[in-house]
Amino acid sequence: MDSDLMIKEYVKMLTDMIVLCVTLALSLFFWILSLTVSSYSGTLQPVSPWRWLFSILVPFVVVVRALKRQSLDGSGALAALLVGFVLTMANYSFFSSLLVFFYTCSKLTRWGGAQKKKIDAEYKEGGQRNWVQVFCNGGVPTELALLYMIEVGPCEIPVDFTKQFSASWMCLSLLGALACSTGDTWASEVGPVLSQSQPRLITTWKEVPAGTNGGVTPIGLAASFLGGLTVGVTYFVTQLLLVSDLHLAAPQWPVIAYGAVAGLLGSMLDSFLGAHLQYSGFDSNIGKVVSYESATTQRICGKPILDNNAVNLFSSVLIALILPNLVWGAWPQ
Repeated sequence: MDSDLMIKEYVKMLTDMIVLCVTLALSLFFWILSLTVSSYSGTLQPVSPWRWLFSILVPFVVVVRALKRQSLDGSGALAALLVGFVLTMANYSFFSSLLVFFYTCSKLTRWGGAQKKKIDAEYKEGGQRNWVQVFCNGGVPTELALLYMIEVGPCEIPVDFTKQFSASWMCLSLLGALACSTGDTWASEVGPVLSQSQPRLITTWKEVPAGTNGGVTPIGLAASFLGGLTVGVTYFVTQLLLVSDLHLAAPQWPVIAYGAVAGLLGSMLDSFLGAHLQYSGFDSNIGKVVSYESATTQRICGKPILDNNAVNLFSSVLIALILPNLVWGAWPQ
């Protein structure tokens, strides 16, 4: 028994060493590549090998941990690795916001599982998000992070529309998308467990069974606000720690309020779209709300046009596109 344990420990140590060596080799390869490219293009600056290493190693460690905890399945792990790498390379404030979104949502998904099983016909232990779910929540931030790197390169900059209009717009757009996803997830995970009142349909304000798409509760809305606020605070703190010339830029505290508003509005928008474009019916056979039509199902609301992943994607896209345009004119200078 002791020899088996020693062998397992040895294999684990060997695996960790191999992963570290591979990530070091990758970081050095990408660093040399960036040096080569920068020598042919004066507008591109080489990226530090330490940034490459951090961007590869840290998302890998987070994803492996999530895979073991069943927060992701195999395809979801690969997708999360790509999303994590791009956001980490682009801006550490993007990375910290993504990390808080993923960590808090994974924790809340596992919390109150017994209660959620009674309501959700599609409940999975630990969440086990696949690549579709990952890209529906992280696809928009990934595209924005790539555009951000094309605009200013991998670096941390303050949100300042007078000096960097397009890059600042992308920062707020990405922050809004992550806050939207966080707020919606917090609402859907916290509301069913803590709410003592029956959900109300956001379009008619009539009471509906728990689990109905478009159903909201005061606790769920408060949770969505706090979720977005948490992402905003994380972004703000990272800016304070890593942006050296922050005192020369516009005030950064509005990103906290921006995150909170994006979380609340994103959750409400998700509920509004769900009430119209997702089918919700009560299946008398299992006593739960389901998203399919059958002989034993009584329709509550919505039409079978989109599924939950598509609604999440549309919500984040709309928040990412609209919200920065509504606030940049009033941003402190």
